[in-house]
Amino acid sequence: MGAHPLVVPVRTSEHRSDGGLRRVLRGGVVNMAGAAVGAALNLALIVAITRAFSQETAGLLFSATSVFLIMAAVSNLGAPDGLVYFIARMRVFGRAGGAPALLRMAMGPVVVMSLVVALLLFVFARPLADALGPEDAAAYLRLLAVFLPFAVLTDSALAATRAHHDMVTTALVDKVGRPSAQLALVGLIVLSGSAGLLALAWAGPYLPAAVLAWFWLGRIVHRAAPEQAVPETTDASEREEEPAGRVTPAAFWSFSLPRALGGVAQMGVQRGGVVMVALLSGVSGAAVFTAATRIMVVGQFGTQAVLNAAQPRFAELLASRDHTGVRSLYQAGTSWQVCLTWPLYLSALVFAPEVMRLFGAEYGTGATVLVIVCAGQLAASVLGMGDLVLTMTGRTGLNLLNNLLSLLVNVGGCVLLVPSHGAPGAAVALVSAVLVRKTLPLWQLRTVVALHPVSRPVSVAVGGSLVWFGALPLLAEACLGGGLPTLVLAVGVGVFGHLASVWWLRDHLELHLRR
Repeated sequence: MGAHPLVVPVRTSEHRSDGGLRRVLRGGVVNMAGAAVGAALNLALIVAITRAFSQETAGLLFSATSVFLIMAAVSNLGAPDGLVYFIARMRVFGRAGGAPALLRMAMGPVVVMSLVVALLLFVFARPLADALGPEDAAAYLRLLAVFLPFAVLTDSALAATRAHHDMVTTALVDKVGRPSAQLALVGLIVLSGSAGLLALAWAGPYLPAAVLAWFWLGRIVHRAAPEQAVPETTDASEREEEPAGRVTPAAFWSFSLPRALGGVAQMGVQRGGVVMVALLSGVSGAAVFTAATRIMVVGQFGTQAVLNAAQPRFAELLASRDHTGVRSLYQAGTSWQVCLTWPLYLSALVFAPEVMRLFGAEYGTGATVLVIVCAGQLAASVLGMGDLVLTMTGRTGLNLLNNLLSLLVNVGGCVLLVPSHGAPGAAVALVSAVLVRKTLPLWQLRTVVALHPVSRPVSVAVGGSLVWFGALPLLAEACLGGGLPTLVLAVGVGVFGHLASVWWLRDHLELHLRR
């Protein structure tokens, strides 16, 4: 093996046999429980805002918070992904004791950057508000700027906890606690009738979330037993790491900064459509577009639950060059995503008019947007987690390129389609951008680890979802007609049948919580 053998302290029974599927699945179950509650709370939050306030007020809040989230993605400098990547590798190579030093090295620049961006957002709130239109926009943006550093700190702390395979903190703090507080505060705002405080109600919970996340991370790092021995390696990327488990700033930021730009572009795709519609079609159109795309955001809670659990495991598998485990986890994870998201997207697609009326009668025009978005998300779910695998190989430059191309497609599509088609045009641009970002990594990874979603687990997941949430609702609509009662009946029966099918076919779906 040469003078410097590669030492990887892994347990064969778990790490080699199935890619650690059970461990990822257990974490995914925790995340999914939190995601289910978080999705319901976020949907309730949007419904409360759209029903209690005018389209202009709702559109203003949605546009301002979209700017906030894009600025937060700028401020974090890619540190969340960098922390997951390097802490996971430290654990594989017996260097877990280096995590505290890594956190200190990473968070200094992140804190400074978040403060600078928050200050800039506060100072330039008026020019940005003039572009959005309504007079209250500047006050919204300034309130949001105050809490931007806390949002960035929350994201970094939660990423570090997930790197240690702790999924409970993310579920409790980010999926349940923060949206619960937002909903409660918005409820108080509704009772008081003071729409000017909506931004405070939305952003304020980031402060306690940051405190709780860092407190819990401190407990996790304190409990982690540092490894005494630091094995040598001839791996090129590992040579960039210093002794005693430390990662050099050059190694960390060469990974994280391209991921930061990619994350900004990705957030621009997810939230940029709201801002583009507000700029090109008015804040009322932005409110309709936001409401119609909430189903996509709700579905992303399920997707993110799987991604958060799988991310550190992908980093470990790739560090130990277990490509068979990577393929197994990719295909199993894709099937889990389909099981979680296709029921939602198919139901919303079939019953689009009924779903949009939940936000209020004036939002019925968003049914076309909802159909377009759901159709695109069905395809995106099947393509799986290729972009995450690409990032965990360390190829953040390619990930950045993919996200920039995706953003270009989204912005170009909005410029071409929104003036003439409004929100539906923005939906087409959004779907096109997402599919570009999902497709490119599978082609780029072909020489490293060949990934394709065509597999038995994915086929079983797709087939079951189509039966219970495609064929059954269409049959119910044909026999009973449309309307909310048909929607409730079809979804209720579909959920029961889907859960029974998933349990019956659990072996085919790689759903093994234990041996």
